[in-house]
Amino acid sequence: MRTALETLIRSLSPGAAIIIAFAIVSAVALVAWPIPSRPGLEMWIFSPEHRLLYAPALDDRRDHDEPNVNLRVIGIPALKRRMMSGFFAGLQTADLIEVERQMAGQAFTGPLESVGFVDLTDRLASEGLLDQINTPSFGPWSSRDRIFGLPHDVHPVLLAYRADIVEAAGIDLSTVKTWADFRRVMRPLMVDHDKDGKPDRYLLGLWETDGDRFETLLLQAGGGFFDADERLAMDTETNARVLAELISWCVGPDRIAADVPDFTAAGNKLKIDGYAIAYIMPDWMCNIWRLQLPQLAGKVKVMPLPAWEPGGRRTSVWGGTMVGIPKTSQRVDEAWELAKDLYFSDVIARELYTRNDIVTPIKTYWDDPMFDQPDEYFGGQAKGRLYVEQAPLIPARTSSPYAKLALDRFRDAAVAVAEWARKNGTFDASALVPRCRDELARAETAVRRQMERNVFLEGAE
Repeated sequence: MRTALETLIRSLSPGAAIIIAFAIVSAVALVAWPIPSRPGLEMWIFSPEHRLLYAPALDDRRDHDEPNVNLRVIGIPALKRRMMSGFFAGLQTADLIEVERQMAGQAFTGPLESVGFVDLTDRLASEGLLDQINTPSFGPWSSRDRIFGLPHDVHPVLLAYRADIVEAAGIDLSTVKTWADFRRVMRPLMVDHDKDGKPDRYLLGLWETDGDRFETLLLQAGGGFFDADERLAMDTETNARVLAELISWCVGPDRIAADVPDFTAAGNKLKIDGYAIAYIMPDWMCNIWRLQLPQLAGKVKVMPLPAWEPGGRRTSVWGGTMVGIPKTSQRVDEAWELAKDLYFSDVIARELYTRNDIVTPIKTYWDDPMFDQPDEYFGGQAKGRLYVEQAPLIPARTSSPYAKLALDRFRDAAVAVAEWARKNGTFDASALVPRCRDELARAETAVRRQMERNVFLEGAE
């Protein structure tokens, strides 16, 4: 026989179960994760790099008798738990919280009045700050035309390539305007010197399991998982066409892409060996390569992404971070001043690029000569200027709390299409489009089912 507790649990909707789960986590958090109170403003961040970035500005605030700031670095899983537990239970969290894109979406579930962050829209407008910030960079931190966070970055995307290999072959990439051009012009590099029946190198570091890269290229083409009104839109002609093209790059005897993992010793060795020539490169990835692949210094250059169609967008976007003020803060005005001190600081904007290769979203700093300095790692290019030129052109994104789920289901669809293509020997992109529509429809249904079961969405439209 079922106990009364079992009957209650089985009767709960998933949304109600989530509410109860967060309430339990909140109660446990008070005991298991106590954060000692200290005088001053409380700011939670997830990046040790940001602690170093902000330290000089915080020291300057102390010198001018500004309120003390307790800067705490908390790992992403723990930060997300504490933030969401505080939002759902109305518990004290911090005066400012930095979150990355996939974390932030959870905060925008439900009607506007339930969002855990302070609405910054009117403050930004009244202080004339909206026009100072790159408009598309607000996207992931906005919901229903209201802004809940200041963007920390832009993260435009370029194409990085092994200039030493390309130039030695006499290939002129200035003629490459589209992905079709890229495939045609670069194809001679796919030679089989060791006669094993496979090319010694491939044109792109890209694979069907690379959900983030696939989303980046989908956004470049004008696709995506949600429309401008945050409505689910996975099963679309644009998404199917782009997915079919990407899968055609990864399958069959004429494939041009290869699996070259990031952040692994094996993947780094493949990059050093030139197993793939070109890579999707957001600005923050430049610093990763600089630190992890010093052997490639002077051998790499960047260029705008080839467009999907002539005259189309030559960039995309990957990743992002914001800072927001929780509604539970007792010092909202002071927290707002601190957020501006950090995010509108010209000193921090320069440090952000010179230390981390990241372009600031503050447009007034884009004329800084630092972006025109030759970067020896990238073959002496003024790499920063190339990123800045593309920054205002990044595609728009939404803040849906289901963005991560949609990405996961889209990756499942990509893998399913690739497996079907290999099994059936169908490698032409146009022939793969119907299969892509089928898998995207399945993915959209799975995501929509979860959305419809979530009680938090009631009143959100």
